[in-house]
Amino acid sequence: MDVVESAAAQPPLPARRRRQAAVALKHNLGQEAAPRVVAKGYGDVAEKILKLAFDNDVRVRHDPDLIEVLAAVEVDCEIPIEAFAAVAEILSYVYQANGQMRPVEKSS
Repeated sequence: MDVVESAAAQPPLPARRRRQAAVALKHNLGQEAAPRVVAKGYGDVAEKILKLAFDNDVRVRHDPDLIEVLAAVEVDCEIPIEAFAAVAEILSYVYQANGQMRPVEKSS
């Protein structure tokens, strides 16, 4: 079973301007059609999600626009179509970094 995990986060800013936010994604390659949200939170919860990600060598991307879309998704639900392009880019990088990217077959 291939499992890919990633987290997206807003860059930390002063608390009075914007709260820290984090969303963790998981995708079972070959078993699920789309990645799903496995954790999300703001403030202290976001800090804990990010700490767990860093402690476990999970790739993290700072992307406030993506966070805005993913934060609206309920935990244990697939990501929305609007987020596919951005998440596909992240997962492509993660798969390549982990040696899990399958070569694309060229049609003749």
